Amino acid sequence: MHLHILGVCGTFMGGIAALARAAGHTRYTSGPQWLAEHVLHGRHVIAVAGTHGKTTTTAMIAWLLECVGDAPGFLIGGVPRDFEFSARLGSGSCFVVEADEYDTAFFDKRSKFVHYRARTLVLNNLEFDHADIFPDLASIERQFHHLVRTVSGNGLIISNDADANLSRVLAQGCWTPVETFGSGGTWTAALIHEDGSAFTIHRDGRAIGEVRWAHAGMHMVDNALAAVAAAVHAGVPPAQAVAALCEFGGVRRRMELRGTVGGVSVWDDFAHHPTAIATTLDGLRRKVGAARIIAVVDPRSSSMRAGVHADALAGALQIADKVVLHAPASFAWDAGAALAPLGTRASTAPDPDAIVARLVGELRDGDHVLVMSNGAFGGLHDKLLSALERPA
Repeated sequence: MHLHILGVCGTFMGGIAALARAAGHTRYTSGPQWLAEHVLHGRHVIAVAGTHGKTTTTAMIAWLLECVGDAPGFLIGGVPRDFEFSARLGSGSCFVVEADEYDTAFFDKRSKFVHYRARTLVLNNLEFDHADIFPDLASIERQFHHLVRTVSGNGLIISNDADANLSRVLAQGCWTPVETFGSGGTWTAALIHEDGSAFTIHRDGRAIGEVRWAHAGMHMVDNALAAVAAAVHAGVPPAQAVAALCEFGGVRRRMELRGTVGGVSVWDDFAHHPTAIATTLDGLRRKVGAARIIAVVDPRSSSMRAGVHADALAGALQIADKVVLHAPASFAWDAGAALAPLGTRASTAPDPDAIVARLVGELRDGDHVLVMSNGAFGGLHDKLLSALERPA
């Protein structure tokens, strides 16, 4: 029997394909459906859904399970530092999957995540995105409602207590137990260091452990709470889950320091939505204090290119001392007008080489350049570091 197997996690699993013919006809099977039928069946599936933080939280949960010897299978839409690969079958009882809301395939317009039949479901957050697929927020909420209804009554949903959109989804109908994370949730954190590099985790008001790690930002603290809650539901003792977080290596392209030259640090992050941009900047600000932050933004996603989030961009960049926005001539919206509220702090440039040329003469010892893009950005990081190494 011959199959086309298409799309599991965006383009990440685009290479999973097999083509043959049976009785003169080609039968198509989507990647998510194939994964559900041939890999996930019979395992404790932990799915991580949401607009932001899916990749990091998925990698965290896989790491916590690994640390207690479960040898989980996983599918992570990024490059985890703690594992050799982004995906593996694993020999343990659990499989951790990054659960994307993007549509499944050209012949199946449901979101990918409805195929996975999670026993433990993490809902990080929910905002409007993927404007090339969804016309509005309500249509995304409907897909999340479908996801919630796939979780059995003996499973668990772990939801962000502070997200009103998720609360609205759950109110549409939920027959599964729910635990929440955040300031008013089942799982909470008390900061030891303001940047989020050290904190205690509490469950129902009772401290269960202290985390000290190399990461920063309140988004990372929230990811940690969700990851511990999921791991505990899968059978990991709470104290062991918290202890394992201290050794979590993170994911490449998530606040990754690419290099420091002449006292100028160049950071790489995957942020490409106004909320993610603002959250990432807040994390770096908490980490570096009053040091100058130069934000370099590549609005490359379909939603950003279409200008869907243009009105929110200036507000998301308020924390930065200087902003350079990649704005090629093909843009469908006025980038200069969108950045106007930032005044002289903000400017646009047509390509990565122009950005490097503009920055190299302005950067000084102690500066932090935060490059945010969900693509390669023309090798800007390495080009900038190389330019800084050359004598003036």
